[in-house]
Amino acid sequence: MPRSGARRTGSPFTGLGPVFMKELSDHLGSTRMLVLTLFVIVFGALPVGFALQDLRTVISSDPYLFLRIFTVAPERVGLSFILALSFVIPLMAIGLGFDSVNSEFNRRTLSRVLSQPLYRDALLLGKFLGGLATLAMALVALWLIVVGAGLLLLGLPPRGVEVARGIGFLVVAIAYGGVWLAVAMLFSVIFRSTATSALCALGLWLFFFILWPMIASAITVGFAPAQMTSVDEYVALQELGLALQRLSPGTLFSEAVVGLLNPETRTLGFVLPMQMRGAIPESPLPLDQSLVLIWPQVTGLIASMIGVFAIAYVIFQREEVRA
Repeated sequence: MPRSGARRTGSPFTGLGPVFMKELSDHLGSTRMLVLTLFVIVFGALPVGFALQDLRTVISSDPYLFLRIFTVAPERVGLSFILALSFVIPLMAIGLGFDSVNSEFNRRTLSRVLSQPLYRDALLLGKFLGGLATLAMALVALWLIVVGAGLLLLGLPPRGVEVARGIGFLVVAIAYGGVWLAVAMLFSVIFRSTATSALCALGLWLFFFILWPMIASAITVGFAPAQMTSVDEYVALQELGLALQRLSPGTLFSEAVVGLLNPETRTLGFVLPMQMRGAIPESPLPLDQSLVLIWPQVTGLIASMIGVFAIAYVIFQREEVRA
């Protein structure tokens, strides 16, 4: 590692591959990863199992029967597979990233690692990509398990458009997990204590998952006039509430998934009844139109992931790493 103030030579991403493979190997071979994967599979299997039992009574003429596995909320649990994932994906991402950097500080190994021909750029990016690849592999495995269970219990293969929408759902889920992985790594860079970084990441997740919807509603009510004098004021107030709700990654994930896995969804914003006049009820949108519909939500998730990682990158570049 060059001295402070010295000009760097070569690519800043030299050594990215070895760091990525080392992180991926450590994650896949760790007991923590096994526990997290079992937690995700068991937590997601409950709503899927009950949903498949309910869907076996549905006539096979439903053109999107396979997609209902992900979106149906069985009465016995009141929880859909998508809602379960919105809960467990952040936990899994935080579990993978909360000690990715500060554990190196605590073991006094970071300065020795950076004394090799390896820049901080490659180290931090390799750790992030290794965690993201691990998360992606777990989600793909879970998706394949759900599809396989649907094949066995429903006896019908998914159509091509259902597979395409399912793959799009995987991309959205990975981006959603990437946001919380970047958050966990940010706190791992800021705090030397792994317990503190884990608690801060979990606290932020609980804030957005539980408190932010109530805060957004309270802010919206606070901006409401004493008396509504026009439809435009009512629409503006509803749009403000939606904009505040969409500051939460969970809201962006839920809207994007609904737009993909419920083809009948024609809008994700506030719509007056008069604006739906002339629309064909329960008419599914083509895949390309659904992608256009959810594009702002997907872009928001990816931008949030990049933005949080960039903050962690800047802080990490300025930290003293000498033992």
